[in-house]
Amino acid sequence: MQHYHLRNRPNREITGDTEIKEILQRGKFTVISTCRENEPYIVTLSYGFDAGKNCIYLHSAPQGLKLDFFHSNSRVCATIIEDGGYVADECGHNYKSIVFWGDISFVTELEEKKHGMKVLLNHLENNSDVIQEKLLKSEDYYSRMEVLRIDIEQIHAKGGR
Repeated sequence: MQHYHLRNRPNREITGDTEIKEILQRGKFTVISTCRENEPYIVTLSYGFDAGKNCIYLHSAPQGLKLDFFHSNSRVCATIIEDGGYVADECGHNYKSIVFWGDISFVTELEEKKHGMKVLLNHLENNSDVIQEKLLKSEDYYSRMEVLRIDIEQIHAKGGR
């Protein structure tokens, strides 16, 4: 995919890997877009960012419309927004946003499912051990869920105000 620069506001582009990774680490949910036979679909999901693998992990029930779309077409585009709030009487907004592209895959190996859920829980929870002990203590639990991974191939970020 061709890289587009911010033509009208190049000063808003965020190019530093450190700042982009910080936005990914602070975010709690992502909006993912996909397409199947010329039919678009978007879904919002919580995620966990794995900086070492440059990917995000997601989890889901084992069936549903989003999974049908992901099985049909693994190419996705997603966004994460850090909303600093609207600035009243200035018609402005404080924000940082990321748009990224990649392939979504279904994690099938138990050890990677465990890793993905650990990444996700460590990302979202203040005390992820409580959730892990309560819900994820049985390997059987992993067979009743889908763990998904988006490998980030291209990423753009910008900020305002």
